[in-house]
Amino acid sequence: MGHHHPATDSLTAVRNLDDIIKAYDVRGTYPDQLDEDLAHQVGGAFVRALGIAARDSGAGAVVIAHDMRPSGPALVASFADGVREQGVDVILIGLASTDGLYFASGRLNLPGAMFTASHNPAQYNGIKLCKAGAAPVGQDSGLRDIRALIDAGVPAYDGPLGEVREQDMLTDYATFLRELVDVSGSRHLNIVVDAGNGMGGFTVPAVLGEGAGLPPLPLRIDEMYFELDGTFPNHEANPIEPANLVDLQARVRETGADLGLAFDGDADRCFLVDERGELVSPSALTGLIASRELAKNPGSTIIHNVITSKAVPEVVRECGGIPVRTRVGHSFIKGTMAETNAVFGGEHSGHFYFRDFWRADSGMLAALHALAALGETPEGTAFSSLLAPFDRYSDSGEINTVVADQVAVTAAIKAEFAARGITDFDELDGLTVTGDTWWFNVRPSNTEPLLRLNVEAQTDERMAELRDEVLGMMRAGA
Repeated sequence: MGHHHPATDSLTAVRNLDDIIKAYDVRGTYPDQLDEDLAHQVGGAFVRALGIAARDSGAGAVVIAHDMRPSGPALVASFADGVREQGVDVILIGLASTDGLYFASGRLNLPGAMFTASHNPAQYNGIKLCKAGAAPVGQDSGLRDIRALIDAGVPAYDGPLGEVREQDMLTDYATFLRELVDVSGSRHLNIVVDAGNGMGGFTVPAVLGEGAGLPPLPLRIDEMYFELDGTFPNHEANPIEPANLVDLQARVRETGADLGLAFDGDADRCFLVDERGELVSPSALTGLIASRELAKNPGSTIIHNVITSKAVPEVVRECGGIPVRTRVGHSFIKGTMAETNAVFGGEHSGHFYFRDFWRADSGMLAALHALAALGETPEGTAFSSLLAPFDRYSDSGEINTVVADQVAVTAAIKAEFAARGITDFDELDGLTVTGDTWWFNVRPSNTEPLLRLNVEAQTDERMAELRDEVLGMMRAGA
């Protein structure tokens, strides 16, 4: 793997990089889109685009991890060669969750690469890149330059090869999270965790159990699908799809557990179900964590995206904080967090960002907050009743509709509501229309000809009525 590859070969010429190098990451099917050769090129281009060796005056280093997908180790080895051939050292931390790689990047203050395709099916793999201190690399902060370098051919470096060393970061990661949110004094809780054969099966025993040699916590963990298996034999590791939560919900109900956790494939997102087996709204969890962070950091800023419940900014204000609304997507949120020095950010898609965690997202940290909050309540308190103050409205969840022309359909919806005398339109991200006891947002997908609809209203009836009405308008433009 260590030899120099020609700048272009037949494979590179055919491959359409637009389909693989996305807004936030590199992602494609293995091996026809993303293979060892492309990983090798991305490794070299990453060093060049970020100026890693030059900036660190002497050999810098890149920290690399991978999830449980079978293609991970081979792709990592090729990417590492690409980095080393540019004179930069490599630190391999092996298997990790995506937030485990962000932790390593933050703790070591080095740029990092995480090989994962998150919640995508087994045939996919991908690379999430970050700068030192887990700072995001997106289209405008490096990916476009990486793409241009690959197109032009990554220039060769004529100095000595970078060196490789292995370093295990799992115990440090677990210790760090436990220090951020202490659950050691909690009452005893019974929890069910569905790792979906993803990296939660690796991180949960370390953080919540004794797998990393840390003292036991007052938790009994009922483990589901903890075997690391990138072919996903039980269900896809994508908890945003209701079908993938059914097993967890049933187990929580059967066993009378206090709550259930479901992680996605790379374990950076965590979805919760309450003691009834009902899905916990990520907005309610955002509100709960915001209230805890504001108790520790009074008057701080909290970030929420355009599709979180309006309960979130209400809770933030009630707790004396400053809510700031952003576009959907981690690079926007991390950017705004840095600008405002926000202590916490939440997205309705189940991503939770923490200032104490280098502004990166960690589902495990969100789960620890939920466990600590429940663990502080009197014996017998149900998780649903703890969440009730944060769950105030009825929401539709995200509904995707294929449309012929995203812009035209959005304009038609706006015109229709304007004709009814609605004046509160906001175009921070797509179109948000706000009425007296309701709002909805329609926003385009970046990658597909879709519009995504989210509706929220005071009552279930009004939400359903509005949802069906706007969907009708969207489908008319299909």
